[in-house]
Amino acid sequence: MILNVVDAKYAGEYRVVVVFNNGKSKLVDLQETIFSDQRNIFQSLRNKEYFKDFKLSLNTITWNNEADFAPEFLDEIGVDYLLQK
Repeated sequence: MILNVVDAKYAGEYRVVVVFNNGKSKLVDLQETIFSDQRNIFQSLRNKEYFKDFKLSLNTITWNNEADFAPEFLDEIGVDYLLQK
């Protein structure tokens, strides 16, 4: 099965709760990634207002500057998260 992000919600700071098509939910903290990676595409994401303005596109979370993270990466760095019903 190809891993896809099917839902995502901003969770404060640089964290996102991501729901995958395999039924798993993960709390993903991207702060270290976007502040340690010096590529220009991640500079905008350091602004929290910009960071929380992501959308679902191309099977993952994306931003207007075309930054994105592979679903597999989000799964790998995320911690299991139980969604409240």
